[in-house]
Amino acid sequence: MVSDCSTKKIAHVVREYEGVKRKHAIGEMVKALWIDAPQVIASFGEDAAVIEHNGEALLLAADGIWSRLMEADPYWAGYCSVLVNIHDIAAMGGRPIAMVDVFSMPKNTHIHEQVVKGMHDASAQFGVPIVGGHLHPDAPYSVIDVSILGSARLDSIIYSNTAQEGDHILAAIDLSGRVHPSCALNWDSVTMKTAAYVRAQIALLEEIGKDHLVTAGKDISNPGLIGTLGMLLEVSGRGAEIDLGKVPKPDLAANAMTFEQWVKMYPGMGFILTARKQNVDELVRRFAAVGMTAHDIGTVDATRRLRIRYDGDEAQVFDFIENGITCLPPGEASCRQQ
Repeated sequence: MVSDCSTKKIAHVVREYEGVKRKHAIGEMVKALWIDAPQVIASFGEDAAVIEHNGEALLLAADGIWSRLMEADPYWAGYCSVLVNIHDIAAMGGRPIAMVDVFSMPKNTHIHEQVVKGMHDASAQFGVPIVGGHLHPDAPYSVIDVSILGSARLDSIIYSNTAQEGDHILAAIDLSGRVHPSCALNWDSVTMKTAAYVRAQIALLEEIGKDHLVTAGKDISNPGLIGTLGMLLEVSGRGAEIDLGKVPKPDLAANAMTFEQWVKMYPGMGFILTARKQNVDELVRRFAAVGMTAHDIGTVDATRRLRIRYDGDEAQVFDFIENGITCLPPGEASCRQQ
């Protein structure tokens, strides 16, 4: 049920969610690191950097795992370190090639055994090898960071910053899963699936990119479904209104979960996409063919504000003119505390 929370409360929950607020520092980092590089087609603000190389596109991304997940469940942390990177390449319409890792761990701990097992199992399941990296065997903490290389055709890349006014917004999620027992904000729809099943889901994004069925896209990550959409809209210089009643969701009661929890959830397989109206039905059909539920949840507009509605109740979640999530261009305001 969505009605257990008002839209105003949901908007507040999303804005104040740690997975969203942790993104505020990105804009200042970009200002400090930015240099011009003619071969780089896209970088900050995208799920992966796009680098032109011999007429093709190399996709480069990296992700790290929160220390609290390492402490709660080392195996799931290792698995997710691979999963989130594969998602980043898929969200760009690319094909994952290989990964490297940086693993820091204290002496005399067995945490590394479970982390490595999780990484190995995800790598084998998705068919993307880990080919090297670096080990800190005497660090005062446990952290795993992974970087991934992918590839795509230059004319098939799905960017985050290209949503257009009038586009329809699709949320596509594999609802066949469970709340992970070690993390109440992780929806595990992958560990119980076959290699063929999850590889087909990843390959679908490459197919969608080649067929030019979407105008923009991102994988649903730590900010949750609404926060991820906000990041896409922010870098696109657009706004949107979405209907919470249309958001794909599992049986919340059966999973002892509230809608408030669901909108903050990191799904095991989930993407936010924008598309022209004529492509919506085809996208819904293709996602259904690989076991994912895709719903048209709203439309993109020119307001640079993200609003939510449900059963006549409405609220604003973000105003990208006044307060951004990442404060990346085209946002004009510096990041301020909300």
